[in-house]
Amino acid sequence: MKKLFFTCLFLVSLHHANSQLFGKDPIINLQNEDKDFLNWGYYLGFNRYDFQFEYENDIGQDILVEQTYGFNVGLIGELRLNKFLDIRFEPGLLYTQRNLGFPGFTSQQDAIREVRSTYIRFPLLLKVSTKRFNNMKPFLIGGVYTSINLGAKEDSLEDNESGVFRMVQNVYGYELGFGIDIYTEYFKFTPSIRGVFALNNELVPDEDPNSPWTGNINAMRTRGIFINFTFE
Repeated sequence: MKKLFFTCLFLVSLHHANSQLFGKDPIINLQNEDKDFLNWGYYLGFNRYDFQFEYENDIGQDILVEQTYGFNVGLIGELRLNKFLDIRFEPGLLYTQRNLGFPGFTSQQDAIREVRSTYIRFPLLLKVSTKRFNNMKPFLIGGVYTSINLGAKEDSLEDNESGVFRMVQNVYGYELGFGIDIYTEYFKFTPSIRGVFALNNELVPDEDPNSPWTGNINAMRTRGIFINFTFE
């Protein structure tokens, strides 16, 4: 149901964009929208997160990652530098789940670990826009972020021997993306796609250095993709 909602929302935006861009003598909406020094808004969307693993030794069996869809919500504060450049602060809340399948086990209880993560994110981004064309303005966006993983279990005294997969709580990285501002009659609507790449190792290894779950992992980093819908 959630995927259907966002798909319909995206198709509606494309239909509206098409009529605004190619319609005869389009009405120019919100002509003063981008002239304010400060702008505010909010966003919602969904995500699909993955892990990138680096191994100590190549044993020919990788850890399998089953990805699921999560959701994102947040606020936007935008500082206008000029007609093409904006600095954006987009604090938000993100939920995602990844299911890990570890090789070498005969029991599903030992082989599968559910990694549920709730992140509070603090991205600082630079938005580079083109010249506005009628009621549309494409852009590129990128920058850095730091986040707090509320489901990390970093300080847990239990590890995978007890079924607990631990991660570090503080994560930092960068994100890159593109999108298009669509100026409707009453607000600016913006669909965008973002790639997210963590830089630090997020794994907390088990106490046993030869752990069959974490002993061969050198580093584990998040990779993900967002589709966000912004309203300003």
